[in-house]
Amino acid sequence: MSMKPRIVVTGIGVVTPIGSGRGAFWTPLTAGVSGGGTISAFDASPYATQIAAECRDFDPMAYMHRKLAGRMGRNSQMAVAAAMQAVQDAGLDLAGMDTARVGCCVGAAAGDFNTLEENHVEFLDRGAKAISPFCVPKVIPNMPAGNVAIALGIHGPNFAALSACATGAHSIGMALLLLRAGQADVMLAGGVESTITPFVLNGYVAMGALSKRNDAPARASRPFDKTRDGFVMGEGAGVLVLETLEHARARGAEPIAEVAGFGATADGFGLAQPDPEAAWTAKAMELALRDAGMSASDVQYINAHGTSTPANDRSETKAILKVFGDAPPLVSSNKSMIGHTLGAAGAIEAAATALTVKHGVIPPTINFEVPDEEIPLDVVPNVARSVRVEAALSNSFGFGGQNGVLAFRKV
Repeated sequence: MSMKPRIVVTGIGVVTPIGSGRGAFWTPLTAGVSGGGTISAFDASPYATQIAAECRDFDPMAYMHRKLAGRMGRNSQMAVAAAMQAVQDAGLDLAGMDTARVGCCVGAAAGDFNTLEENHVEFLDRGAKAISPFCVPKVIPNMPAGNVAIALGIHGPNFAALSACATGAHSIGMALLLLRAGQADVMLAGGVESTITPFVLNGYVAMGALSKRNDAPARASRPFDKTRDGFVMGEGAGVLVLETLEHARARGAEPIAEVAGFGATADGFGLAQPDPEAAWTAKAMELALRDAGMSASDVQYINAHGTSTPANDRSETKAILKVFGDAPPLVSSNKSMIGHTLGAAGAIEAAATALTVKHGVIPPTINFEVPDEEIPLDVVPNVARSVRVEAALSNSFGFGGQNGVLAFRKV
């Protein structure tokens, strides 16, 4: 049996509520900075939830011409920005490469609801002629991947995973499999989301999923804390450059970490509620470890899905204890700082996990004040911790019970 080629991360691009670009993201993440605030994109004062984690400083014109930006939804703009950052971070010379061997898998949990809502209002007010010809190309959820290919001039495998909050993780997992299969030399992989709109916000409110701590937005996302009352919507993008270790070494690139394994399962249980017994989220972790050729004892850290909802945090804890027993590794949730970025979450958190492996610094779970007796984990509360991390998992669990887990290790 032939050995699987080793796949490494050589570049990271992120657009997040606390900073864009590898360093501008990693520094506040390890410092415990919150990106939560009162919504500025629209007047949310009439609504039960008025807070979110917005990318307030994102300027698409820093990455592309105004005309090109105008043809994209905000999610595509973020995806292209993150992809450009990642390519630069990796030192890739696309002009000197066979672009048919460079692919892209960047997914979104939803389309561009900003455009959808604006055009729907115009349609109701002024009729069919008011609809923009760019409405459908902006809204359909594969367009971030398509726009990345158009902006960068790449021609390899190009598609979008679509699996709710597991989208970013599944995108990276699919890219990993394509690289192992020899279908590409380099893949840009990740996820994006920008759905902080009145309609989507209130859809999550109707589900009872969002925090209502409107008077303390920076402290509203509190994964694993006993007083948690729901997640804080976030937006952003994360794109990783993945390539075979052989290809990276041939061009003199320095790997950040190895993407060693991928596991995916379905709860087959409920539309939004995770399986309370956590059998299939645990199985996804076990499959990622098996794919990586690792055992549970090899792992020092888990970047948790950690949404700050009562049901998810309990279920994820149960899954971790099923896999790791009475001595689980350190666990923390980036969502305490950047909110729940939905389709982007698995990708941004994968980027953070790769950087944790590289630097040996575990970002904290901020806003942790009241321990929950149902969660017997060390969640690295409030202050980052320096620990040598040889291997780590990144968990992503989506509505519909779609689970994706990535395993990373030092190169």
